[in-house]
Amino acid sequence: MTTGTSRVPRPVNEPVRAYAPNSGERASLERELLRQAAEVVEIPCVVGGMDVYTGRTRDVTMPCAHGHVIARVHLAGPAEIERAVRAAEAARPAWAAMPWEARAAVILRAADLLAGPWRDRVNAATMLGQAKTVHQAEIDAACELIDFWRFNASYYQSILADQPPENAPGTWNRTDHRPLDGFVFAVTPFNFSSIAANLPTAPALCGNTVVWKPATTSAASCWQLFSLLRAAGMPDGVINLLNGDGADVGAPILARPELGGVHFTGSTGVFHWMWKTIGENISRYRQYPRIVGETGGKDFILAHASADPQALAVAIVRGGFEYQGQKCSAASRVYVPDSLWPEVAERAAAMMAEMKQGDVRDFSNFVAAVIDERAFTKHQGYLALAQAEDVVSGGTADGAVGWFVKPTLVRVQDPHHRLMEEEIFGPIVSAYVYPEAEWAETLALVDSTSPYALTGAVFSRDRAPIESALSGLRHAAGNFYINDKPTGAVVGQQPFGGGRASGTNDKAGAPQNLLRWISPRTIKETFVPPLEWRYPFLG
Repeated sequence: MTTGTSRVPRPVNEPVRAYAPNSGERASLERELLRQAAEVVEIPCVVGGMDVYTGRTRDVTMPCAHGHVIARVHLAGPAEIERAVRAAEAARPAWAAMPWEARAAVILRAADLLAGPWRDRVNAATMLGQAKTVHQAEIDAACELIDFWRFNASYYQSILADQPPENAPGTWNRTDHRPLDGFVFAVTPFNFSSIAANLPTAPALCGNTVVWKPATTSAASCWQLFSLLRAAGMPDGVINLLNGDGADVGAPILARPELGGVHFTGSTGVFHWMWKTIGENISRYRQYPRIVGETGGKDFILAHASADPQALAVAIVRGGFEYQGQKCSAASRVYVPDSLWPEVAERAAAMMAEMKQGDVRDFSNFVAAVIDERAFTKHQGYLALAQAEDVVSGGTADGAVGWFVKPTLVRVQDPHHRLMEEEIFGPIVSAYVYPEAEWAETLALVDSTSPYALTGAVFSRDRAPIESALSGLRHAAGNFYINDKPTGAVVGQQPFGGGRASGTNDKAGAPQNLLRWISPRTIKETFVPPLEWRYPFLG
C-alpha cells in the first residue's frame, strides 16, 4: 500500500528507428527474421492464464511466400469460449480493485519492454506474418503501440483527476471512475499490430477484463504481444486470448449477459452484424453494452488547381501504396483538376516505376504482398474493372509465390464508378479528373460519393480553397489533412477515428476512447445530515 498523489512518466512519442544498411539495429532484426522464419510456432488459446491447445488448428503462412508456414493456431470451441468468459468474470473484482497505479505500471512496463528487448521479436513477427516492410512494422508494431500504452496511462491519470469543482458547505462531492459492470470483447484486425494490442489493453488499463479475438492472419504478432503482456506482469484472466473465426467466437460471446462492451476494428459488414446481434439480445444483458468500432474507409485526396504537383504525387504514392493500401486510412480516391492531371499522373507513374515490390526480408522493397488469397482474388476483380478504364501504372497481379498485387493508379471517367465508391483495401488508387472551374461542385461530390468518413486530404497553395474544403467536407473525414497524405496519424498528435459508416469515432489513442471503458459513479457525502424534515418556507 502506498499513499500520495502519483504521476505517471510524461509520455513522448517513441523515436522511429531507421534500420539503415550496416547498422546494428538492422543486423539484429535480420537475425530475428531468420530465427522466426525457421520455426513453426504453436499458438494456443489462453484462458485464465492457461495455454489451451485444442488440436483444431489452422496454418498461418507468410503472404510474401504463401507456401511457408510460420505458425499453427489452435482454434477455440464452445468449451474454450465458455471458460474464457468465466475467467474474465472471475478476474474482474481483483483487477478492478487493484490501485490504478499498479494497472498503469503493467502497461508502462509493457511499453518499455517493447521499446527494448521485445522490439525485434514483435517487428519480425509483424513483417513475416502481415507482410509489412521494416519501416511499416517499426511505425506500427513498435512506435505506435509504445505510444498507445504510454499516452493512455497519462490520459487515464488525467481522467481520474477530473472531479467535481464545487462543494456546497458541509458536503464533499466525488467521482468514482469505475470500470464497466461486465467484460469487454476485443475483436482486432490483421493490418495493425498496434491496434491489435491497444483494443484489449485500453479497457484493461481502466480496470476491465477482456476476451480478445485477434485476426488469425495476424496470429504470429498477436502471440508475441500477448507473451509480452505476460512478461510485463499482466495477471491471469485479465486478458483471455481466443483464436477462431469471427462468427464462431463472436456469436456465443455476444449472447452472454455479462457483456459490458465491444472494442472492434474490422470490416463494416462484421460491425453491422455485431451491432444488430447486440440489439437483438438487448433485453438479456445486465447493462447496455458499450459499442466502440472503427470499420472501413474510402479515403480521399482532393487537389485544388493551386496544389503543388510534386507534393500531390508523393501523397498519392505514399498514401495509396504504403503497406499495399491495407490501411483504413489509405488514399483510395483522388480528385485532380484537369489543369494538373497530366503532370501529376506523369510524376506519380515515374515514382511507381522506381518502387520495388517483393519479400519484406529484402529491405529495398517499398511494397510487399496483400494479406491472403481471399484479398488477392478480390483485388484481381477490381483490376479487371480497371482494365476497362485508363490505367496509368500497374494493373497486374501475380500469386505464384506470394500474394503480389502491383500498385495501380487508374483514371476513371465516371466519378461514381465502383472503383471510386467501394472500399478496396488494396494497392489500387482511382482518380477522377474534374474541370478546374468546378471546385464547389467537386467538394459536394467528394462529400457525397462514399458512405465512409474516416480520412481525407486537401492540397492547395491558396488559403481560400483550404477553408472552403474544411467547411464543405466537415463531416467527410474524422482525420483531415492539409497538404499531406491522409495516413500516418500519430498518438498524442492526431487522435484517430471517423464517422458515418467508418465507425463510432471514439478516437483511439485519446481520452475519448478511455472514457468509453469507464462507468462513472457520483458520490455525495454530507458530513452533518439534517435532523428536521421541515423546510423554512413552511413557517
